Amino acid sequence: MATTPNKAFFVNYLQSLSQTPHRLRKRMLATWTPDQELNKVRLRSGADMKRKLGWYDLVALGVGGMLGVGVFVTTGPVARNHSGPSVFISYIIAGISALLSSLCYTEFSVQIPVAGGAFSYLRVTFGEFVGYFAGANILMEYVLSNAAVARSFTEYLCSAFGVYDPNSWRIEVHGLLQGYNKLDFTAVALVLLLTLCLCHSTKESSNLNLIMTIFHVIFFGFIIIVGFCNGSVDNLVKPGGIAPNGIRGVLDGAAIVYFSYIGYDSVSTLAEEIQNPPVSLPVGIVGSVLIVSALYCLMSLALCMMVPYNQIAEKASYSVAFQRIGWRWAGNVVGAGASLGIVASLLVAMLGQARYLCVIGRARLVPSWLSKVHPSTGTPLNATLFLGLCTASIALFTDLDIVLEMISIGTLLVFYLVANALIYRKYVITSKNPPFKTLSFLFLLTSTAIGFSVSWKLKQQWWGLPVLGGIMITITALFQLMVPCVGQPSGEWSVPFMPWPAAISVFLNVFLVTTLKMLSFQRFAIWACLITVFYVLYGVHSTFEAEEIEMEMEKEMVVNEVPNPSIQLTKLDV
Repeated sequence: MATTPNKAFFVNYLQSLSQTPHRLRKRMLATWTPDQELNKVRLRSGADMKRKLGWYDLVALGVGGMLGVGVFVTTGPVARNHSGPSVFISYIIAGISALLSSLCYTEFSVQIPVAGGAFSYLRVTFGEFVGYFAGANILMEYVLSNAAVARSFTEYLCSAFGVYDPNSWRIEVHGLLQGYNKLDFTAVALVLLLTLCLCHSTKESSNLNLIMTIFHVIFFGFIIIVGFCNGSVDNLVKPGGIAPNGIRGVLDGAAIVYFSYIGYDSVSTLAEEIQNPPVSLPVGIVGSVLIVSALYCLMSLALCMMVPYNQIAEKASYSVAFQRIGWRWAGNVVGAGASLGIVASLLVAMLGQARYLCVIGRARLVPSWLSKVHPSTGTPLNATLFLGLCTASIALFTDLDIVLEMISIGTLLVFYLVANALIYRKYVITSKNPPFKTLSFLFLLTSTAIGFSVSWKLKQQWWGLPVLGGIMITITALFQLMVPCVGQPSGEWSVPFMPWPAAISVFLNVFLVTTLKMLSFQRFAIWACLITVFYVLYGVHSTFEAEEIEMEMEKEMVVNEVPNPSIQLTKLDV
């Protein structure tokens, strides 16, 4: 008896697969309007998320999400090998890049205040497949980076207790592959504990983050004050000047330290839980990036004032710097402060990843039970538990270096796509211009950015860089003159001086992608193939059938004289 339903399901699925080309043509470029995202699609989660967060919660969550261990890991090696004492300028350049990307996110989040972040922004602009591709990539980045951060928690917690071999807190299992044979139960316990906290309440999780972030900022302040009081300005100009490796060293350093800023995008995924989104979102996203930029610059200056750049240790830079000024005990304090920062950044990242998956579930691109919001807690319970278990599993087995090799390329790709989407939306969808000029501009902008970045990386003839840079500036200026843009309604927040901020963001994200290792591109290609196959075998059929059901419901409403025109989908006009 049980074989009959299974056989029927198998036959139906084979029939669906036979219609794949037709369904791909219909669904890949299908878009929703912001009004449909805000109302109709959100209803698929059942209960609503609870609006309990204020602007100060968002600032704390943004600061907590970014102030992880990046500044402790990257500042020393960048100062010693690339930027020298001008590492603070590298942080300023990286901060400007992060600010430009955050401005693009902010305008979208004000117009479309839903929990889907970049997935929703790209789906309403470029269609279902681009939104799905970006969402799947950023989910991979979240899960892998969270696993890496959880394993690094063990290392810094060890140093806080004066233990400098983190493997002494891990269990080695003989017979497993090298790199997967050291089980980290401390990291697993941290991930599971935060998962339970996030399932319980977003507001209480935010309060916990607020407390940890305040202590972490105080800890940063301690390092900054000690560095300025016990350091010397002479160390900023000796032995090789403020920029011993010139502007190339400063920019190469900026590409490395940029990854310390990743995390602000998590704030945009909380749009459904914020009171007064049009005001709170710009303050939360932009404010957190500015605060973190200031702290990073002061932290890097403090390090270079304590120790000449050519004597900075590449590992445990701050701990060694404190030892050089006679404060050996401060090394344990650095370990404790970094551990606290890891917990805060992990909490924010896990908060964001669950909301991404929840909204992807609403779109029926993954099983719909992942989109359910618990009626009493107002949190995406199933998505939080599922991703928490995935993160814990990877953190248990996988060595930190293996995980880190796959991080960053997906995030930069999504930032790049969001900047492109903002230009397309403002100049084509909102301003009702024909798409050809805008698409041509985006293609030329990306092409010249790739040419500039590759020339920089391969150290080709110097004259190619100003030529390509001049071409980018020229085509952006011509685009601004030739293609009119309709401004936002009075009182609604928007990115100023368009298209320059988004165009610069496109260029910077392309430049940063070219700094990554080839292994990152190889593993990204494998992941891209896997998620595309999943979309072809499952996602497109699930969304197509969901649309068919909704169209049938619409016909019944029309018959019963209950019109509902908002259900109809639109197509990207290319």
